[in-house]
Amino acid sequence: MSHLRSTRLKVVMASIVALLGACSSSSPSVSTETVPVETTVVDASTTTTTVPIIVNPLTGEPALDTSILSRPAMVVKIDNHPKAQPQIGINQADIIFEENVEKLTRFAAVFHSQGSDPVGPIRSGRFQDINLLGSLNKPLFVWSGGNPQVSAAIRKSDLVDLSYTVANKDGGFQRDSSRPAPHDLFAETSKLWTLAPDGSGPPPEQFVYRTVSDAVPSSAKLVDGVKLSMDGVKVRWDWNSSDAAFVRFENDKPHNDADGVQLNVRNVIILEVEYSNAYSPVSKTLGSGKATVFTDGTAITGTWERSNRLVPFTLKDSSGAVIKLTPGRTFVEVARADKSALIDVGVDPGDVKYP
Repeated sequence: MSHLRSTRLKVVMASIVALLGACSSSSPSVSTETVPVETTVVDASTTTTTVPIIVNPLTGEPALDTSILSRPAMVVKIDNHPKAQPQIGINQADIIFEENVEKLTRFAAVFHSQGSDPVGPIRSGRFQDINLLGSLNKPLFVWSGGNPQVSAAIRKSDLVDLSYTVANKDGGFQRDSSRPAPHDLFAETSKLWTLAPDGSGPPPEQFVYRTVSDAVPSSAKLVDGVKLSMDGVKVRWDWNSSDAAFVRFENDKPHNDADGVQLNVRNVIILEVEYSNAYSPVSKTLGSGKATVFTDGTAITGTWERSNRLVPFTLKDSSGAVIKLTPGRTFVEVARADKSALIDVGVDPGDVKYP
């Protein structure tokens, strides 16, 4: 009996050491979801333990290639003018923000777990990008340029300037002669990542993700999708249960990339924000507002909060609990207030009007 107690004590102490070791890493290059260590006494010499799961910080999915986790996030400003479609690389981005610009929208596509060679079409930056993207830890910012005031503000910010002017030679920038200017500029993420400054670090997690033990909150409502009016663009997201993803329609047509694959994500977040009344809209992404999160075929209504540009958005449901997303790629609609309408289960999307 004393020998068995001694053996069990050693096993428990080994488990505690393993758990502390898994939790004590301070490396900024790896994001981990630590699974509790389990130990089982089979005999006096046998134990079994689980291994911490290393996940991609911007998707919450298991990292298939841990060697890239230390690289910085890269944001590519992708054109969404009708003449810019189909885009290349849009389905490879971990997070995509859609912003209102001049009577149209533009995408800020965030790459980290994978890239795209080529990617684009690439267009200009905006004042609103500085606040919107600040929580990504000094991301590489790939853009075609901007007016003098915008360009000066971006270059004074902590976004790493990889504009066409700066990175044209080494970033793989090229013009596609089959497309009309200015919707013809592309680059290569593999080359752009080599231009990261010394000391660049990985992005922190931007959202909280569900684990296998987390249930969707009781306030979640089953939906078939949502309709949204952005500036000059009618957006529809349909829940595709067979692929467990939301698929995008633009002006009631499937939004396909250059490979013919419809734009699809695990999560859609609608952030209701104020925009300035200037000709070039500027979103106000600091403070708080209404948020609706679409995940796993449900809609969760709540709020967004953000105290400063260096921290991610905090999403909370009606009870004040943090909303957890499905691991995977996420699309964020930076929308005006009261511009969305749910598509209830079984309802023909054609019967739901765009607000």
